[in-house]
Amino acid sequence: MEGRPARRAAGMPPGRLRVVGALGIFEILAWGSSFYLLSVLAAPIAAETGWPLSGIVGGLSAGLLVAGLASPQVGAIIDRRGGRPVLAFSALVMALGLVILGLAPTLPVFLGGWILLGLGMGSGLYDPAFATLGRLYGAEARPAITTLTLWGGFASTVSWPLSALLVDQVGWRGTCLAYAGLQLCVSLPLVLGLLPEAGAGSAHSGAASSPAPAALDPRERRAFLLMAGVLTLGGAVMTLVSVHLVTLLQARGVPLASAVTYGALIGPSQVAARVVEIAGRGRYHPLWTLTAAMSLVALGILLLADGLPVVGMALVLYGAGNGIYSIARGTVPLVLFGPERYARLIGRLARPGLVAQALAPLLGAFVLTHGGADALFAVLAALALANVGLVLALWRVR
Repeated sequence: MEGRPARRAAGMPPGRLRVVGALGIFEILAWGSSFYLLSVLAAPIAAETGWPLSGIVGGLSAGLLVAGLASPQVGAIIDRRGGRPVLAFSALVMALGLVILGLAPTLPVFLGGWILLGLGMGSGLYDPAFATLGRLYGAEARPAITTLTLWGGFASTVSWPLSALLVDQVGWRGTCLAYAGLQLCVSLPLVLGLLPEAGAGSAHSGAASSPAPAALDPRERRAFLLMAGVLTLGGAVMTLVSVHLVTLLQARGVPLASAVTYGALIGPSQVAARVVEIAGRGRYHPLWTLTAAMSLVALGILLLADGLPVVGMALVLYGAGNGIYSIARGTVPLVLFGPERYARLIGRLARPGLVAQALAPLLGAFVLTHGGADALFAVLAALALANVGLVLALWRVR
């Protein structure tokens, strides 16, 4: 019996690979159309409209907040009906939000578009996709989740150059409309054409008629709260580094051009670490993945605070940890709480992490303004080390 899970994790049937491939393309476009959108568009929007940059970037924070508020209900719907209708809704509402962005005459209308994009993120980014795979494949979803994160690792690699090209050719408004077209012409057909109905061939097809209760016993509740804490601190650290990395590096004496080059190390490191995880073929408990992820993130941040000459090594370690953290956030709840409650619980777990991501840029800006880079490095180190402690506590109650 012990050899069976390893054999199952060693690969996926062709039909399952098609589903994961479709979800992979969906995730690349979902992340590129929302989370990574302003990385390229914020400056052109500010230059053309005169809107304050803080207000423009605040749209992403508003969207993440909406996504966090919606995520528990999204998980419950996926548990009842499967992920196909939820992901189709995500593509539609993202397209509508992007159209509003592209046509927005004023900043309030622009922010209204981000409210819709927030609904799209809450129903279409990693957590709903993980829940969809858990709903379809149950306890055997781990290799599918791991492979999906490998696809997602290319989101910024694809979207940033594509956004830059589109902005150069059709402007930022045309870029928003082009992404809306991709949602309708690529993402929506992929979901409707290649994702199976949850009731047919799903790992717990009976859930559609009698949803499994998400109630937790006392020990499971402690594990749930610890995992929620890990996701909250992990989301805050990731967003703080993503938003303020260039500023932090410049404070350590790294020139702007070099800071951007160093930052580019994170993406390949994420993908490389996910490849290593896939090569492991699920032979070990996913809590080991989570422990390695948080340890690498903490070590990377501590080294980053030292500045040159270890910046490159620090960002490679941080990127590797962040890469496998994306896997662990999907696979650890599956193992801790089982497949029957997975969709509901991962929706509930997603809320604090998304809210933390929404608020983290404001926290980072406040700390930088009043305490400088050293203070923000101290905050990052404290959050990362606290997260290692939460993971160690999770081992005790699993």
